[in-house]
Amino acid sequence: MTSSARHRKDNNGYSPVKPKERHIVLDALRGFALLGICLANYPEFSLYTFQPESVAAAMPSAGADRVVKFLQYVLIDGKFYTLFSLLFGMGFSIIISHAAQRGNGGFRLFYRRMAVLVLIGLAHLMLVWSGDILMLYALTGMALPLFRRVGNRGLLGWAAFFLLLPVAVDSVCQAAGVSLSAPAVRAQWHYCSMYGITEENFGYWLRDAESYREVLQFLVQGALVRVQEFVDGNRYFKVMGLFILGYYIGRRNLYADIAAHKALLRKVAVAGLAVGLPLSIVYAWSAVNGRPLGTAVHSVLYLVSVYPMGFAYASALCLLYAKSTDAAAWRWLAAPGRMALTNYIGQSVIGMFVFYGIGMGLGAGVGLTQTEAIALGVFVAQTVLSLVWLRYCQFGPLEWIWRMLNYGKIFKLRVKKRSSALS
Repeated sequence: MTSSARHRKDNNGYSPVKPKERHIVLDALRGFALLGICLANYPEFSLYTFQPESVAAAMPSAGADRVVKFLQYVLIDGKFYTLFSLLFGMGFSIIISHAAQRGNGGFRLFYRRMAVLVLIGLAHLMLVWSGDILMLYALTGMALPLFRRVGNRGLLGWAAFFLLLPVAVDSVCQAAGVSLSAPAVRAQWHYCSMYGITEENFGYWLRDAESYREVLQFLVQGALVRVQEFVDGNRYFKVMGLFILGYYIGRRNLYADIAAHKALLRKVAVAGLAVGLPLSIVYAWSAVNGRPLGTAVHSVLYLVSVYPMGFAYASALCLLYAKSTDAAAWRWLAAPGRMALTNYIGQSVIGMFVFYGIGMGLGAGVGLTQTEAIALGVFVAQTVLSLVWLRYCQFGPLEWIWRMLNYGKIFKLRVKKRSSALS
């Protein structure tokens, strides 16, 4: 199918990809990434991450929580964000490819898409949850067109450069004894002092919040904490490297013919698991013990454990898909992936309702084991709801709004007749 067939041009411009023209494997990978992101984010929603060690140790599930925490660092931490970033890069490759074919108008559309995503991310960050990643994705994605004329080997070189850069930055900062995030930390605590947020009540503020106004007060300082996290974690370099790698994968259309690339995928899966799993155990030991070998060594451990495991997850899932492309499990996993934006922000809204004082107020009262069980339940519910929604609608609700803002026209939401969700 040609590009012109995929993106029908009419009097108002271009239309987005239609549901039947999507690659199910990409949606399934997005669904899988959403599961991992939910498991990674909910310990912060439940406020477990903010609890002092003495409080966590006194919880009834403390013994199991320690095991779950270690396994989270081994199997989850960073791995699904790696997968999600790769998928964004692959998506950008498709968008940029079509933008290049359309000329200047196509790139105006691309930058408008990114601008709208910045606004969505900003609203998510300031109104719902301080852990938003969409703003960073959109702002970083705006730089990807700069690489569209770089050759494939050059793309791999640039990806390696950006993924290695955090190790160099952390090593220099540790040797010099400086913290690049110090200004953000000072600004955060200055803001906290204005509203009475202290180290003592930090882990309970959202649970005790009796109004959305109090939640907003916490979210503003949380945005500054997010800046600190991005700076300390060199997140912008990591995202850029993964985007470029995803762009490389997308440009080569590796996902479009998995059968032809089985040998490569098998090598990546085996090597990624063989290297990433044992080093992830070392990385987890470092994380739960406060990085005893120093920030620079911990950064190296992240590099050699998280990325190989993330790549192994993606490759292994593609190989499983190639064995049984018609299995119902892929339709189930792809459904939330088709509504990734809606489900990502939906996880935050549900987390607010379950754990904050303006909702059920369960925060700071459940251990990590219960938190992850809740996260799993949320993802299962989202999967079912996504399947039902897509029986009647072409897009998720936020995807529908995003498309209309991107293209400047109204799209029909309902499908013409009932059909299976991903037929």
